[in-house]
Order: sequence, then structure tokens, then C-alpha cells
Amino acid sequence: MTVTATSVGESDQLPPQTVPASRAARLVRRLGPPLAAALFGVLLYVSFPPRTLWWLAVPAFAGFGWVLHGRSWKAGLGLGYLFGLGFLLPLLVWTGVEVGPGPWLALVVIEAVFVALVGAGVAAVSRLPGRPLWAAALWIAGEAARARVPFKGFPWGKIAFGQADGVFLPLAALGGTPVLGFAVVLCGFGLYEAVRLLLERRRTGSVRRSAAAVALLSVAVPVAGALAARPLVSARAENGTATVAVIQGNVPRAGLDFNAQRRAVLDYHARETERLAAAVDAGKVARPDFVLWPENSSDIDPFANPDARAVIDKAAKAIGAPISVGGVVERDGKLLNEQILWDPEKGPVDTYDKRQIQPFGEYLPLRSLVGAINEEWTSMVRKDFSRGSEPGVFTMDGAKVGLVTCYESAFDWAVRSEVVDGAQMISVPSNNATFDRSEMTYQQLAMSRVRAVEHSRTVTVPVTSGVSAIILPDGTITQRTGMFVPASLVQKVPLRSSQTPATRLGILPEIALVLVAAGGLGWAVASGLRARRTGDA
Repeated sequence: MTVTATSVGESDQLPPQTVPASRAARLVRRLGPPLAAALFGVLLYVSFPPRTLWWLAVPAFAGFGWVLHGRSWKAGLGLGYLFGLGFLLPLLVWTGVEVGPGPWLALVVIEAVFVALVGAGVAAVSRLPGRPLWAAALWIAGEAARARVPFKGFPWGKIAFGQADGVFLPLAALGGTPVLGFAVVLCGFGLYEAVRLLLERRRTGSVRRSAAAVALLSVAVPVAGALAARPLVSARAENGTATVAVIQGNVPRAGLDFNAQRRAVLDYHARETERLAAAVDAGKVARPDFVLWPENSSDIDPFANPDARAVIDKAAKAIGAPISVGGVVERDGKLLNEQILWDPEKGPVDTYDKRQIQPFGEYLPLRSLVGAINEEWTSMVRKDFSRGSEPGVFTMDGAKVGLVTCYESAFDWAVRSEVVDGAQMISVPSNNATFDRSEMTYQQLAMSRVRAVEHSRTVTVPVTSGVSAIILPDGTITQRTGMFVPASLVQKVPLRSSQTPATRLGILPEIALVLVAAGGLGWAVASGLRARRTGDA
């Protein structure tokens, strides 16, 4: 009884705030890492266009490294998923602008799984020497997987696409989007490692020199590499110049139902071309060598509809130059998203069929399952588009113009194939009217800027509703339109035929980084098994 009384007395003497304080500390320890993971994901989103805060990607990955350091792979899986949600939920909100939150949330839930797997891998390698290298390679391996599955992949949100205004951009010419993205992520993980080692030195008085060297090199090498790659970036003409005209006709209204006034869209683009022709005849604007219309500028099949053919013919004759027309055509029972080369004298002389078509936009995977969930979604895509099979390079007044239709610009292979096939410049005809005034059009414009540097080509971006633009091979936007206004852009641009290292290497840098990631993950697994056997012994 005496012992019990003494114990109670001692407990009564404890400060009343001790128990609540310990509970608060436990709560912070439990909720802090998940909350931090999500917030660092949001920070990564903020680094993307239309903002020019590209540098925020570095502290975002530094924070991600901090959250995952020393964690189990299971904890890394959950924290990685939260990081992915913080990043992708706001980044992809435009996918639900017209169809509601269902498809947007479903897309994010699936895409964040890839980030979760990366998080598990980064946690696993966080105890290895050289951990920033393994972690950055794992992120690129995750991007490589996202770009391929499911449904042929969805590369939107590649780290490289947020770097159009950044110092790392020249690395796109060295090794494409994988090398550019790897450099940014490596710099972020390296920054965390450097800060961690600095704090450790203050606490213990020393750190391993090899670890400090790895941390410093992880930050310094990407920056030095970007500076060293700057000579690869040039806007100099190699094969002369061409005067191009980009037409933005505008649409009657934004949203999914803009196609209900397909004839109006065609008329708008023909009218803007004829307006440009009048300005040329008046000597106010230089006469273009060729004209570029957007995707879906003629959703009325001009091969089957004489009225549509007459409208395009009239516009081509007025401007006196070939036009690349974005049409929706049906041929041999197949529905095709097609670019049509329209000669002012001969009419249609060449075509390019979009190869990377958009799931749930241009074709409907799992149609019966989707219909069971919501019949309205199946009515939006009544008939699936078919895929093209060949690269599209039009010879327009002697210039070779590679066509990359809208969604295709997110895919490395789709852009590279046109350059390898001889394109001296690239056109990215697009239709963003479905997504209203969302950030989507600015995100896509940044992709085109990265592609310009990656392959050292002028890139034009004709869009139905904006933003249309002309981009030089060094990634500089020289002209751009507003949104939902009719407009035309005319400019003399350089033509180039040399290939950057990124063009020549193609997929090899990505394969190399995936192998590095696999090597680091294999080392981590082997180390874990060895530690377990030692513990059992």
C-alpha cells in the first residue's frame, strides 16, 4: 500500500502539460510526414507552367528525399502516393473541366500509383551510398513506365515539361526529356543530402568524405552539365528560312459541344486565312510560303463533303500557298484525325494520320465497363478513332514540316520520329477548346518549347482557340496569340537539318537510367536480405 501511495503522489507532482505534450508530439510524428509529402507534391506542381517558378522543383524533391529518408519501403509507398496526389491533383484538374470530377479523380488515382512505387524504391535506396543517384534514376524509371501504361501511357507531368524557362533546359538537346528530368531530380535529392550531412557534421563533428562528395556532385554536376550543353542550343538557320503563317480561327464556344458547330469552326479558319490574304495583298504582311491550320479546323470531312472542300479551296487560292488542314475524315470504315496537305491548285495531295490517339477522348478503352458506370461518357466518344502508322512530314514549298498532332507532343518517340524522317521544322496542330481557359494549353505550350530545344527545330503551335505560338529552335517564343480570339501569326523562321545528341540517341538515355534504377534497387534488396540473415544468425 505504501508503494502505491508513493507512486500516486509522484504522479500528482508531474506538470499537468506533460501528458498532452507527449500526445501532441506523437501526433506530429504521425501526421507530419504524410502532410509534408503532400505539400512537397503541391510545391512541385507550382513549379509547372503557366508559372515560371521552375526552380521550385529542386526544393520539392529535396523535401521528398527528406520525407523518405530511412523509411521502410511500405512507408515510402504511402508517402510517395501522397506526394503524387499533391502534384497531380492540381496539375491535371483541367481533365475534368467539361466532364466533371469523376474522370479527373480516376486519372489521378491511377497515375499516383506510379509515384507511390517510386516512393517505395526511393525509401529502399535511402540507406545506400550514392543515394541521390539511385533515387533520381528511380524517378525517371517511374516516368518511363507512366509514358507507356496503361492505354499506351500518359506522360503528362514529366519533370522536363516544367523546365522550359529553367537553366537546365539545354540538357534536353543532350539526352532528351529523361536526361533533363534526371538532372533536376538529382539536384533536388542532392540538395537534401548536402543539408542532411551539414546538420550531421554540426551534431557529430564529422561526416564521411565520400558521402559529402556525392552530395556536392549531385548538385554541381547537373548545373555544370546544363552550362556545358548550352552550345548545343542554336536558332541559326542551316537550310535557309521559310515564312510561315499560323492560323487561329477560334471556335463559337468553349466546351465539348464546340463540335456541334463544326461548319462554323471551318468557316472561322477560312475567314481568318482570307483576312490574312487581304493583308498580304495590301502589302501589310509578308506573303507566307505555307500556312498551318490547327487540329479539328475542319471536322467536316472535305473528301466526302463538297461544301467543305470548296471552303478550303477558296482559302488556299486566296492566300496562294499550301495549307496543312486539320480534318476528321472517314476512310475505309475508319475514323481518322488527319492533317491534310492542301495545295492551292491541286487540292489535297498528302495526309498524316495521328498515331498516338487519346484514350477516353478519341477512343474509349473498356467501353462496356465505362458505359455501365456512366452512359453519358460513352456518348461522348460514339466511334473510336483509328491510329495512323507512318510519320508525317509534309513538303511545303520546299520545306519539310513534321506534323505532331496535339497529344502526341507529350510522347518522345512521336516527335523524334518526324525529325529522323527529315523534318526541318515541326508543327504541333492542336485543339484545346475542350479545356476552356485552363492551364492545359500553357502546359502543352511548354512541352513544345522543350521539344524545340530537344531536336533543335523551329516549332509552330496552331491551336483552334489558343494559345497559338511560334517557337525558335532555342525554345524562345517569338509570337503568341491570346485565347478565344481569331488571330494569325506570320514570321520568317530558320530551317535546320542537323541532329542533336538527343535526336541521335533516342531512347538510349532513358534505358540507361532505368538500368541504373534497377541496379540501385537490386543493391538495396540484396543489402536488406543480407542484414536480415545477419540478424537471424
